[in-house]
Formats: sequence, C-alpha cells, structure tokens
Amino acid sequence: MRLHTVRNLLAATFAMASFLIVAPAVSSAGVFVSVSIAPPVLPVYVQPVCPAPGFLWTPGYWGYGAADYYWVPGTWVRPPRVGVLWTPGYWGFGGGAYLWHAGYWGPHVGFYGGVNYGFGYGGVGFAGGRWVGGAFSYNTAVAHVNTTVIHNTYVNRTVINNTTVNRTSFNGTGGVMARPTPSEMTASREEHVAATPMQASHEHAASMNRSQFASVNHGRPSMMATARPGAGMNRNAGMANRPMNHPYAEGAQRNAAPRSEARQQNRAPMNRGEGHPENREREERR
Repeated sequence: MRLHTVRNLLAATFAMASFLIVAPAVSSAGVFVSVSIAPPVLPVYVQPVCPAPGFLWTPGYWGYGAADYYWVPGTWVRPPRVGVLWTPGYWGFGGGAYLWHAGYWGPHVGFYGGVNYGFGYGGVGFAGGRWVGGAFSYNTAVAHVNTTVIHNTYVNRTVINNTTVNRTSFNGTGGVMARPTPSEMTASREEHVAATPMQASHEHAASMNRSQFASVNHGRPSMMATARPGAGMNRNAGMANRPMNHPYAEGAQRNAAPRSEARQQNRAPMNRGEGHPENREREERR
C-alpha cells in the first residue's frame, strides 16, 4: 500500500479519463489521493444526537495517509452558509487504482459514488432533512434529533431500508457499480464550496490518531462518530462500543420506535441533577 508520486498520479488520472467522464469529479471535489489497495468496508455505528439547530450531518469515511487508511468519524457540522447541502467524498476504482474524490457543499447533493453512507445518504441524494426558508428541517426517521430542543422536524419513514445494508466503501469494479443520475450531473455543474476549516481540522485530527488506522483497529475504529468536529478525537474510546441494535445505528433493524428523545438528552453530561456528585461538591464548597 503506497501513495503514488505526482507523476504516477497524473498518469493514473489520465488512464481514468473515460471513468471520470461518466463519474465526474467537480472542480471543488478533485482527485487528490491514489491508492493501490481498496478501502475497508464501512463500519456500523451510532449517530450522535444533533448538538443544535442548523447543524448538518456529514457521514464518516476512510481517509488515507501514512501508508494506511484511517477512519474520519461522522460528525455534525455547521454548513458554510444557509441553503447548502453536503455531498460526501468517495473512493472510485479505475485504471488500477483507488482515487479519492473529495466532498463539497452545494445547493443540491451530487454524485458520491452510489456509496450507502447511511443516515439519509443511501447512495443517491440525501433524505436526512431539507432547508425550509432559512431553517433546516430534520427527518427524524433517520436523523438523531432531540425534538424537545429542535422543533423543525418531520418524519418520512419511506427512506428507511430495513434489508441488509451494503457496506462497500468505493465505486467501481468490485464495489458499487453506480453512475450519476441526470440530477447529479446537473448538481456537478453548480457552484460548490469546499469542506469548511472545521471539517479539515476534524480530518487532520483523525489522521493523527493511530487508533483510527485500519491496520490498528482492523475496521472497527475506536472513535466512529462525534457530535461536533474534533470532539474527543484525542481519546481512544468512542462510539465503537455502543450496541449495534441501537435505534440510531445505521444498518440495525429499526422497525421499533426510537427511544424517547428526552430520555436520550437526560444522559448528556450537561444534564446533571441535584444528586450528581459534582453538584454536591459545589454545594459543600459554598
């Protein structure tokens, strides 16, 4: 497993010309990395609760660096402006190499290789929410949202797929054989915005955490998802130990109604009652 030289990268890109015509990488989602071995399958993990109104979910993915794949946790982020949606990046195979097509923000979701990232990113488009005026409305059938705090919500359960989830993480031979739809082709020609600085910092933090590397975690990263970019990335404990039948674990059977959102919120560190040890300690100091 190795990074190609710039010359080899250009050669591989040229060799993939016909593939890229069919599955284009837009200007803000250019090909930056070429690898000779396929990325691991996508892990199954739990989506953290949305931290505040206006945050959008960006699914986890396998990055590459230091001669190894590393997992970049899914996270909730603030978009660069109102009205834009996130098109996830994806790995595409062609010309004997796996090339990375970076994600981007735009008015519509474009082609992301047909990869099923879950949580509304089923391979085509996005079903986790929509902009209504200047506010984002969340589809609570697939988005983990505390409805006692965030009121712009709706429910569309038709997007839930209760069959076996395809966890393949790349497009092309041996992976997902998807090609852009006409609407995705149109979206590729729209104005795009690159990942935000917070997203870039989040990816960098993952690349510096050895427990996130595939050779160390064997496809089960210690930190699979975070509520905010970079949160907890310096720790080796994360969402990996959460139960796979959790109602917001992508790939789990989700016929049962989700747990009470208020109950989920009451487990958050900030919701500490009078009997909590830290609160008793504060009272004693007074």
